[in-house]
Amino acid sequence: MSTTPSTPPLERLDGRVVVVTGASRGIGKGLALGLAAAGASVVCAARSTSDRPSPELPGTVDETVAAIRAAGGEAIGVGCDIGIADDITRLVSETVTAYGRLDVLVNNAMASTRALFDDVTTELWETSMRINVLSLLLTAQAVVPVMARGGGGSIINISSGAADPGMTAHLPPGYLTYSVAKAALERFSSARSLEVGDRNSAVNALRPGAVKTEQSVHELGADWDWTGWGTPDRVVPGVHHLALQRADGLSGRIVDINTYGSEWP
Repeated sequence: MSTTPSTPPLERLDGRVVVVTGASRGIGKGLALGLAAAGASVVCAARSTSDRPSPELPGTVDETVAAIRAAGGEAIGVGCDIGIADDITRLVSETVTAYGRLDVLVNNAMASTRALFDDVTTELWETSMRINVLSLLLTAQAVVPVMARGGGGSIINISSGAADPGMTAHLPPGYLTYSVAKAALERFSSARSLEVGDRNSAVNALRPGAVKTEQSVHELGADWDWTGWGTPDRVVPGVHHLALQRADGLSGRIVDINTYGSEWP
């Protein structure tokens, strides 16, 4: 009688403090729930809060926090625009006030900037660069000193297959600006890793594969062919492994969740 092998339990993250941006829905919410289930204290950050919900998409950080606590986990929520330096400073301050440390940052928040080339405006381009790229610099500058005081940490930047030039022909129309931003994210991650190694921090970029989320349904439509698309929880094991890394481990890498367990770690 054959049986399906069970997935081994994730190593416990008790005592570690993880910040997940874009945690109100989609991949960010899935990661927050998964890392909290492994014992991490999770700070859920996003612009969407119960006081300021998204006019287009469901989900708030408060709902994610409530789901984590209902499952017996530990979490707080912080309303935050990661493209604004003062918001990042407040996010880190509230994290340290609540938990006394910060070990892992998952940069998952993104700005949806889908538009055909002829329709790309300066405002849309600048919004994409601020939320998708400038935020990487702002968050890294804010968290690395705090991580260093605790002995080191890990930064995980959520990328996309759209960053790969080989994927261009397979993308739906309108992803030029987004693709450029994600390519910048990957180059930032590999370059930044060289500069934080002396503070025992790892920096990696993860491509999560095709994941069906509230955002992707909003952009592509409910009648899109979702065959082969994953759910947010499939990204958790890879992010969990990256969360455990420090400078002497896996760092400066661009990895794909589709090859987790085969080509990496």
